[in-house]
Amino acid sequence: MKRLVMITTWISLAIFAAGAIQADGDPAAGQDKSQICAGCHGLDGNSLMPQNPVLAGQVPGYIAQQLAQFKSGVRKNAIMAGMTQLLSEQDMQDLDAWFSSQTAPSRIVSADDLELAHTGEKLYRGGDSEMSVPACMGCHGPAGFGIPPNYPRLTGQWPTYLENQLLAFKDGQRASPIMGPIAFRLSAEQIKALAVYMSALQ
Repeated sequence: MKRLVMITTWISLAIFAAGAIQADGDPAAGQDKSQICAGCHGLDGNSLMPQNPVLAGQVPGYIAQQLAQFKSGVRKNAIMAGMTQLLSEQDMQDLDAWFSSQTAPSRIVSADDLELAHTGEKLYRGGDSEMSVPACMGCHGPAGFGIPPNYPRLTGQWPTYLENQLLAFKDGQRASPIMGPIAFRLSAEQIKALAVYMSALQ
């Protein structure tokens, strides 16, 4: 219990931490620059491929922050590393402004996944004190809309992408002082359950 309190306190303090790129871009300029992104993420940021994230409706500032991390190598992805090398900070802010102004999709849980979603709901809303896992909604909000700029929107995201990212946090492929320890304590089944539930949050 003491460990869970410490994790929750650390997360609360991190919400106010500095260092994120602030969204101060031009959506119209971002739309022009987004053509290079369309092949993987769609013209308006609504990816048609479950392995590629939906960018539409993301919290302001988050996309610019992630693009900067891809460019610097803090976040590892061979494709995105190459795509970001020629982007300026203004380019990143413009892309952020465009995609965050678009409408994210709504998703529903299939009948086959209702039990999984119920498991995910319990973790998302209540966490697990025995595992020192805090409630996800503490950072991502009750409806999964996120908190700009550090905590991303989850609702409307592809469940496959959410699952893959949680697994990447779990095994250390994606580094995060917050998400790494949390995901490490989750089983693969719990991660899948969370992904199913979070993608369809309303």
